[in-house]
Amino acid sequence: MNSKLNHLLKQVEKPARYIGNEINIVKKKPEDAEVRFAFAFPDLYEIGMSYMGLQILYHVLNSRDKIACERVFAPAPDMEALMREEGLPLYTLETKTPVKEMDFFGFTLQYEMSFTEILNMMELSGIALLSSERTEEDPIIVAGGPCAYNPEPLAAFVDIFLIGDGEESLPLLLEKYREAKRRGIGKRAFFEEIAGDTGVYIPSFYDVSYHEDGTVKAYEKNFEGAPNRVERCIIDDIENIDFPTEPMVPLIETVHDRAVVETFRGCTRGCRFCQAGMIYRPVRERSKDKIMDIAMKQLANTGHEELSLLSLSTSDYSAFEPLAVELMGKCKQKNVSLSLPSLRLDSFSFKVLEEIQGYKKSGLTFAPEAGTQRLRDVINKGITEKDIYDAVEQAIELGWNHIKLYFMIGLPTETDEDLDGIAEIAERITEIHKNSGRGGRFHVTVSVSNFVPKAHTPFQWVSQNTTEEFTRKHNYLTAKLKPLKKVTFNYHDDAVSTLEAVFARGDRRLSGLLVSAHKNGCRLDGWSEHFSLEKWRKAIEESGTDIDFYTTRSRSYDEILPWDIIDSSILRDFLVSEAEKAQAGSITADCRYGCAGCGINRRTECRSGGIYE
Repeated sequence: MNSKLNHLLKQVEKPARYIGNEINIVKKKPEDAEVRFAFAFPDLYEIGMSYMGLQILYHVLNSRDKIACERVFAPAPDMEALMREEGLPLYTLETKTPVKEMDFFGFTLQYEMSFTEILNMMELSGIALLSSERTEEDPIIVAGGPCAYNPEPLAAFVDIFLIGDGEESLPLLLEKYREAKRRGIGKRAFFEEIAGDTGVYIPSFYDVSYHEDGTVKAYEKNFEGAPNRVERCIIDDIENIDFPTEPMVPLIETVHDRAVVETFRGCTRGCRFCQAGMIYRPVRERSKDKIMDIAMKQLANTGHEELSLLSLSTSDYSAFEPLAVELMGKCKQKNVSLSLPSLRLDSFSFKVLEEIQGYKKSGLTFAPEAGTQRLRDVINKGITEKDIYDAVEQAIELGWNHIKLYFMIGLPTETDEDLDGIAEIAERITEIHKNSGRGGRFHVTVSVSNFVPKAHTPFQWVSQNTTEEFTRKHNYLTAKLKPLKKVTFNYHDDAVSTLEAVFARGDRRLSGLLVSAHKNGCRLDGWSEHFSLEKWRKAIEESGTDIDFYTTRSRSYDEILPWDIIDSSILRDFLVSEAEKAQAGSITADCRYGCAGCGINRRTECRSGGIYE
């Protein structure tokens, strides 16, 4: 293995992707581990090593004596071609063990366009794609992450889905397997033993029937011990949950090459398009002292020159201002830059912004999401025009010269007037700078993503714009923004957004499309340089998939949805209520000011109420 690998590494771009041996990795002897878990990120090394969830679970698993967690990433096309040519199977970075020899092959599902790469990595490992065709000798295929909240498009390929927080459910799964292994029971018996555990979904224990119109008729259990619905795993308190203070340091530059500390998990805002804001409820915070401790240890143990705070909305942390100010002081001493992503216009502390003055600056990023107040109310964004311009005005006054704005197009009820609003906001910001008298270089970047309806959100029932409509809107915005000096316009690929929607709300029948796409050579579809619309069109035709059924079709509230088998702990009635309020343009207040009735407190204590009182 090693000699063949060394030969290949001399021929590929960025061989460091495939070497391992990074600072702070854990390399256990295979003979000392009773359970071996291959943690797979179905994308390139520089993407996967930027994912904090990998670092967290890698640390949690390897802290256990008899469990070994090793990493696997998708090879780049040049490496894949050589591996196939030389017959080199996909292997783990830590011990160079072929994945097929591991007990588990676990995938994190962060975005839908990684699904074909999952199949590719299984094939490169010599593992049968379909669960039904694998033997006792094959690793158990596990998957988790946000896309697992609609597991059905991958149901034919994955043995076990873990829904919810993985720091407790994944080690528990592996410990139970360790015990089952000692007793010598087979996979089926093991699956039956864990079927009732919180967060465990075993798709082979359910049969799905469909109506003549293609909608789901029923889910029927073929194993009595399987739950009627699978409840997500929720960690009640993250304060004392292990968080890595010695994270792995990549060998090459990655997308996010920095120390990262999670300040809190969840969100109280209730944006109606946002899946994360629903499935990660309730808000659970780490204390300021804990965050400071983790941050300082990470910097000492990694040598990183940047520290970032991780959450869905950084400035919503209840002690954000004192935390940020103290961190800035420490970072200045160490000549480390502090990144504060996911700032909200209405809660951003300009005291913090002032502290950044004279310090390492990057562009300020804000996300109004929609161009008019009407549409921001539809999506429950909770910010006003005044919030936007007041924030920008203060930022310019403090010397910031690059403002990044994120918007979404294709939102429910959107009109061209809402698109006009995007251009008007960009133009107004350039005027604010002009009128400030500060002069110098100034730039606004407008980035637009396409709305993709997601499972477990108030918009899970709505139609998506057609690819053609997305294209028209992009052209319309381009014409509006082109005359504006100092404004740059970026937008996402329309065809990719359509496919994202197919898998975001898809069912089991999409296994045929995924297999066809894989056979046609679809790889690394999240990368524009690797995405091939022609190959996908061929796969769609071969599989007979009706794309419109999954994208442009509106669903009724009483339709059984493919993901209804998963209980996110958010009440369906709440989602329906929010969908109806969206149509009426009515907002729901941040639940830190009062309970919105989402239902999460049926499962766990929600401490959000009264934080801002």
